[in-house]
Amino acid sequence: MNKPHELRALTEAELVKKVADNQEELANLKFQKATTQVTDVAKFGNLRKEIARAKTIQRERALNATAAPKS
Repeated sequence: MNKPHELRALTEAELVKKVADNQEELANLKFQKATTQVTDVAKFGNLRKEIARAKTIQRERALNATAAPKS
């Protein structure tokens, strides 16, 4: 699990890739749950939180980019 300051150090492309990877892993985990193969159910929450953190940082950057050019 990455901390917010670690995610902020990533570039935008790396952040997008991280979100995509986490979403794919979450989908695979859901499939495993459906076939009763999952052993670590806490990973669901951790992945959802990780995705939310990364998307929050993406949104912060988008807002800062639109608010900054006021000179």
